[in-house]
Amino acid sequence: MEKRGRLGKPPSSHTPPATQAVPRKERRPSMFEKEAYAQILRERLRESIHDVQYVEPPFDDSIADIGKEWKSALAKLKFANSYRMEPLKKFQAHTVEIKVQQVLTESLTDVKYDQKVFSHLSLELADRILLAVKEFGYHRYKFIIKILFIQKAGQAINVSSRGIWDVAWDSWVAAKHETESYVALALVFALYCE
Repeated sequence: MEKRGRLGKPPSSHTPPATQAVPRKERRPSMFEKEAYAQILRERLRESIHDVQYVEPPFDDSIADIGKEWKSALAKLKFANSYRMEPLKKFQAHTVEIKVQQVLTESLTDVKYDQKVFSHLSLELADRILLAVKEFGYHRYKFIIKILFIQKAGQAINVSSRGIWDVAWDSWVAAKHETESYVALALVFALYCE
């Protein structure tokens, strides 16, 4: 009598063809191998936003502790909330206005109107004014500085600004330097950030 399989077909006497040998992946190095630890860190950090220039290999047996040090070094600093709703020192517009006026007159003495020169001079002047205002030490204030050079050609000009304003702590300062060929106007906005 002939033996049949489950589906009624006789069992095949030949063996199935051998499967082709699949190339095995190369073993990843363990993080506990001293030489490979630096390479693992490089690979992980390459995918992050940090640039890795050099990773110093571990020299002792405490490899697990080094991972904690790397993690803490790459973490962002977190500060506790101070719950401060008002500045330690309020922005004093009159003292800042005197300083801004002084910077304008020092920087623009003997300067003639030239459109090409003023494009670079306005950036330099804004940086000088920003440094002068930061010397007062108003903490948690952000400063916006706007410099305008207007050639005198018998025309009128209106300048306006708009923004969300906290009347209690925010303020602004305007300083003007005028010559026979142009008018320089510097506006400094001080915005308190809670």
